Amino acid sequence: MNTTPSSTPRFTSTTASGRPSSDQDQPQADATGRVRAAGERALVLGGGGSAGNAWLIGVIAGLFDAGLDVTEADLIIGTSAGSTAAAQITSATPAELLAGILSAAPQQRTGPAGSDGARVPNRPVADHMERTSRIIAAAEDAADMRRRMGAAALEMDAPPDGSGPARWRATVAARLPSQRWPERTVLVVAVNAHTGEPVVFDRHSGVDLADAVAASTANGFGVPPYGIGGSRYIDGGYRRNENADLAAGYGRVLVLSPLGGRTRHPLEWGMQLAAQVDELRARGSRVETILPDSNSRNAFGSNLMDPSTRPPAARAGYDQGRALAGQLTEFWSPSASGQA
Repeated sequence: MNTTPSSTPRFTSTTASGRPSSDQDQPQADATGRVRAAGERALVLGGGGSAGNAWLIGVIAGLFDAGLDVTEADLIIGTSAGSTAAAQITSATPAELLAGILSAAPQQRTGPAGSDGARVPNRPVADHMERTSRIIAAAEDAADMRRRMGAAALEMDAPPDGSGPARWRATVAARLPSQRWPERTVLVVAVNAHTGEPVVFDRHSGVDLADAVAASTANGFGVPPYGIGGSRYIDGGYRRNENADLAAGYGRVLVLSPLGGRTRHPLEWGMQLAAQVDELRARGSRVETILPDSNSRNAFGSNLMDPSTRPPAARAGYDQGRALAGQLTEFWSPSASGQA
């Protein structure tokens, strides 16, 4: 059972220039009603680093080539590396995205990478894991953990010239086939570093797509908190790695989780994928999950942030997607109904 208020995100709005919007704009920013009434099928793309992003693209391309187009979902929820994938699949074909990964020049890792593959300051992944593990162990609950993560991230050293956010935005923007929000409903999840409150951006939030994705992929340690207006944000995975519960009310929910539904948090916090699936099914949704198989896990290696893992992770995901398409066709079909 989730013992914290983390299941209810705060929807905030800023203007396109990054300034906080006026009070009269706030009802437009609250996407809750729009999401719950929007449609039947939801696609959820979880976080999982550079390898996870490539695996997501590979799975979606494999499904597509086998005759199942999950990019037609009425709702797409993206978190961290999944937010990059959500923006990518709504503005380019799966085949184009997969080809881009496979044709990219081989990369030799010189330092940790951000959640969608960009180089970041040389802070070892092991150090990041150790610091975040200490914060998790000291926290009373998920809300306290998010506040502590935000505070620790805000204390992290940043480039003295203040160029970090601009460079991160440029890196993120370069990975997006389009800088425009798609017309369909796409949610990008982040966490306010100052308050620890979850934040969900969509095309009505007055925030540029690249800014929303930059916020969702800023893990707060390898990548400093990302500023939009007067607020700074960290990785949406600090709410829940998949945030599948935001699809509550949808008839069918397909969840792709590069981390395999695992969590580093106490199970009583309810942040694991199994808890999210239980919540969705309790509200009447049919839910299917795709988790990395053994070949995909081998392709990931020991460091999901390593950009050199992208081609093998994408290939393994593609093979897995093709293999799963047949058994998911009935579930995803517009005529599907009933409970899982």
